[in-house]
Amino acid sequence: MSTILNVAVVGCGIGRSHIVEGYLPNADKFKVIALCDLDADRLKTIGDEFGVERCITNFDDLLAMDDVDIIDVCTPPGVHYSMVNKALEAGKHVVCEKPLVGSLQQVDEVIEAEKRARGKLMPVFQYRFGNGIEQAKAIIESGIAGKAYAGTVETMWRREAPYYAVPWRGKWKTELGGVLMGHAIHPHDIFTYLMGDIARVFGRVATRVNPIEVEDTISASLEMKSGALASLTATLGSVDEITRIRLQFENVTIESDHAPYNPGHALWKILPRTDAIKEQIDALLADWTDVPPRFQTQMARFYEAVQGQRPLPVTSADSRRSLELVTAFYHSSTTHQEVVLPLGSDHPLYQSWVPAAFR
Repeated sequence: MSTILNVAVVGCGIGRSHIVEGYLPNADKFKVIALCDLDADRLKTIGDEFGVERCITNFDDLLAMDDVDIIDVCTPPGVHYSMVNKALEAGKHVVCEKPLVGSLQQVDEVIEAEKRARGKLMPVFQYRFGNGIEQAKAIIESGIAGKAYAGTVETMWRREAPYYAVPWRGKWKTELGGVLMGHAIHPHDIFTYLMGDIARVFGRVATRVNPIEVEDTISASLEMKSGALASLTATLGSVDEITRIRLQFENVTIESDHAPYNPGHALWKILPRTDAIKEQIDALLADWTDVPPRFQTQMARFYEAVQGQRPLPVTSADSRRSLELVTAFYHSSTTHQEVVLPLGSDHPLYQSWVPAAFR
């Protein structure tokens, strides 16, 4: 008989998606018993919708609840650091939306806190999960794909004035960045998940689309540690919306489904170079087990990790790699120089990439 873990969701915006896609489909594993939000009307609406009676506005009250096993942080990015640390100190397991925190220094401090904590910490990168990306990962990890040659990532989304009417969006202090932090961070994570670590970055950021503090258009040239080359481009000014990841290997070309917010779900385009390679791929995927997309699989695997049955599906180290790319982007764009990774405590933006005027 499995043990059901009790969850408190903090922030009822994206937090609602965590409930609908993550916890309800895994009702044999999780039960949402508490909600926390500063918006009392939204709190009541979500509480009524899901039958959650314990609805509070003070985050610290959750920490004292002995029956809460997991605190799921779905707040604006600017408060992630304090909430994650407090929850770990209280002995809770923690799920935290992206970005995990707001600097490399903060993520290193969280990693150290995690080592001392009783609970486990899982950052959210729900786009990693689904049949398409899982099959691509299996082909690459099996060695069938061969040497990596090149890759491209296009995050072409659309955000206009109504999106930025939410007070914390588009501002350095509360969002901690723009398209790099809130949007392209997902496809970029998928890219490194499949292609490995980045060695060098030359990036540009610009505010081209909206009258906001942070960037909404970016582009970069990368050299991977494997020697492969890649380019990343994103904008929030696209007319239509797509997320496209195309990877070229020695033996296969892999291209994602173009669905902007669920690229891992549908099967990806897999083009083998020869019939012999196709036969190897067919054999590898012959007994494929369906992988539900997004939060459903990420939360299910988190449960298994908490039970000691598997490693965490996403780790704080994954978040550090993601934030390292963000830091390199901002530094390269400001200095007009290539940035060599990894970045340590001696990097000029280690403590913060947020411009001094906005801290």
